[in-house]
Amino acid sequence: MRIELTLDCSDLDRMSQFWREAACFVVDGIIEGRYVSLGGHPVTLTLQRVDEPKTVKNRMHLDLLVDDLDAEVRRLEELGAVRLSAAAHEEFGQTWFVMADRRATSSAWPKAPEGPARDSG
Repeated sequence: MRIELTLDCSDLDRMSQFWREAACFVVDGIIEGRYVSLGGHPVTLTLQRVDEPKTVKNRMHLDLLVDDLDAEVRRLEELGAVRLSAAAHEEFGQTWFVMADRRATSSAWPKAPEGPARDSG
């Protein structure tokens, strides 16, 4: 079994560039003007072009665990992401910022916890 997450977007080129750079994805496949499949991780992220704009809060978001939270927040802001929380959140032994990509898809960038990786399984 493979897991693939799909995000709807209106600007396919811009969003695929953002997520390639933000999360170090590589392009696995393209259906011109409709889909971009991004891989290079155990989970595939597919971007799907849709005509209708986002109108409500997303029910899914991506958490990207990083070692240097401040450096990663700065890097993502340089790519066009914006902070949705002015201050870092701290809970469950993690510290994170809620940020949005270029089309306001909210995601969290927590600092990776110390110690062995946890299986959320």
